[in-house]
Amino acid sequence: MNDESLEHKRLVEAVLFASKEPLGEKKLSNYFQEGVDVKSLLKELQEEYAGKGVNLIRLGNAWAFRTAPDIAEHLSEHRENVKTLSRAAIETLAICAYHQPVTRAEIEEIRGVSLSKGTLDVLFEAGWIKPRGRRRTPGRPMTWGTTVSFLDQFGLEKIDDLPGIEELKSAGLLDARPAINAYSVRGEMELPFIHPEQDQDEDDLPEPLLEE
Repeated sequence: MNDESLEHKRLVEAVLFASKEPLGEKKLSNYFQEGVDVKSLLKELQEEYAGKGVNLIRLGNAWAFRTAPDIAEHLSEHRENVKTLSRAAIETLAICAYHQPVTRAEIEEIRGVSLSKGTLDVLFEAGWIKPRGRRRTPGRPMTWGTTVSFLDQFGLEKIDDLPGIEELKSAGLLDARPAINAYSVRGEMELPFIHPEQDQDEDDLPEPLLEE
């Protein structure tokens, strides 16, 4: 490797370490002149950090440094997170993840109840869903899907890493309502839900999202 290539790799390394969020290859390429192969630089860095305490991992179309999985538990600090999500928000997030891109009307049809005005706003403000364009149907409704931050929060490299139907069944996280069973996810999965005991919306009953 010549001095110029080494300098390029060091710059990518520094930018990723300094960033508070995962960065895509296109954004990283803005730090270089045209013709620099950013993808190769990232692959080299990924290999160099493979056996270290910090790994370079891919999150969708973005990259970030994260603690190696085998030592992460030694650095964990368990405390209650002040952020909460209602059951309706959890279900809506699951629908967006497994059925994206999905419209508000489709979310309501799958859940079998109306969606309160602020549910999508909460998930959008958390950075876990984003607009995915408008559906080419009457009214041109907005569609929604998950973000890189969603993948990062739940430890996923890509959306296909979401648990499959057998995993969900064994964990007891599949809802048996007819409206939900009418939909399939990627041709082989049904929508997971968090043990719904009642059919009505429970936006007023917040649940702890997770612990850090």
